Amino acid sequence: MTWTNLWYLLPLSSRWMTWNLFLALIPLVLSVWLFRTAKQRSVLWWMGLFWFVAFLPNAPYVLTDLIHLVFDIQSTDSLLFNTLVIIPKYVLFIGIGFEAYVLSLINLGDYLKRQDLDPWVLQVELLLHGLSAIGVYLGRIERFNSWDLMTRPHHVVRSIADTFLDPQPLLFMILGFAVIAGLYWIIKQINLALLLRHQYMKTVKE
Repeated sequence: MTWTNLWYLLPLSSRWMTWNLFLALIPLVLSVWLFRTAKQRSVLWWMGLFWFVAFLPNAPYVLTDLIHLVFDIQSTDSLLFNTLVIIPKYVLFIGIGFEAYVLSLINLGDYLKRQDLDPWVLQVELLLHGLSAIGVYLGRIERFNSWDLMTRPHHVVRSIADTFLDPQPLLFMILGFAVIAGLYWIIKQINLALLLRHQYMKTVKE
């Protein structure tokens, strides 16, 4: 395969990457509005919270797009192209997507702390990890979208009910929960460490 053909194939993966990344950034944008800028909890705020939870699984969903990486690597015979283009492209894509998940929950945690609900932060994080694992399964395996909660809620509920009666999907979700929770904890600590360093450097300069 020539380099010309390889560069021609790039836009094919870029289309779904752009769309999935757009979906992954929606909960981050909503978290900034809900937990940083909104002044009161109006009806609109509660509607935004619903959509925040509904779209949140789209952020960790990018982890499952690693299956496309394997296909893209196998589709080329150029080690240089895979090393310099394909792999960095996926690393950036997945990194931004999951970082959106981490920052979304950090914003939520800060909001709960400002509401004097510190003991609930961990429980809420674990709950959202679990819901996200379910959402990732529904999206990757059952091919549901976030908006199906509004357009086809009965299909979503039926699929979830069937899932909990089948050990194989349940195992998928348990593993998904473990991966999401583990990566979240690691990246959250990195983010908090960078934030503390930034605050320290800012204090020293002053």
